[in-house]
Amino acid sequence: MDFQPFGKIARLSREIVISEKIDGTNAIVAIEEGTCVKNGGLIDVNYEDVDYVMTAGSRTRWITPEKDNAGFARWVLENANELIKLGTGFHYGEWWGQGIQRRYDLKEKRFSLFNSFRWSDELGNRPSCCHVVPVLYSGLFDTNKIQEILNNLEKNGSYASEGFMKPEGIVIYHSASKQYFKKTIENDASPKSLVPE
Repeated sequence: MDFQPFGKIARLSREIVISEKIDGTNAIVAIEEGTCVKNGGLIDVNYEDVDYVMTAGSRTRWITPEKDNAGFARWVLENANELIKLGTGFHYGEWWGQGIQRRYDLKEKRFSLFNSFRWSDELGNRPSCCHVVPVLYSGLFDTNKIQEILNNLEKNGSYASEGFMKPEGIVIYHSASKQYFKKTIENDASPKSLVPE
């Protein structure tokens, strides 16, 4: 039998970042050097004389305009020349808005990146077709602060779509454990599969 060590335990009282949990569908833009013929990707893009492959994905699979997820692959294809500015790697976010889940009273769909540190408004380096999830708190882990942020979101509405009064909840990123946790305003104690639609 192969030995399996027990992993290190992260300290709870460390930095966290709380962002608004947007109710849409998980999406990925993956970018690597190469060409579609070689890598089987969705889109070939030449940027600054380098060839790249761009692929769109959902939470569980790669998608194409023919086998899409709420139009995300089509949007990636249409915005490839701007999205290439994300650089190589996997860029995770939420595809949300018109026709998706809560809809947020929007007349369009949006892609909001999860990595708020890399793509914040202050840095000004985000592709113009992308948004970023709103950061509501950054500081030490504090259960009272987490509940305060959640209560504030419920009372004041969405930060991602100003004026929308039924936001879903929050996502808490715990830096020491490198883990995400979520809390929803409604039905937080029940698994999503058991919540009536």
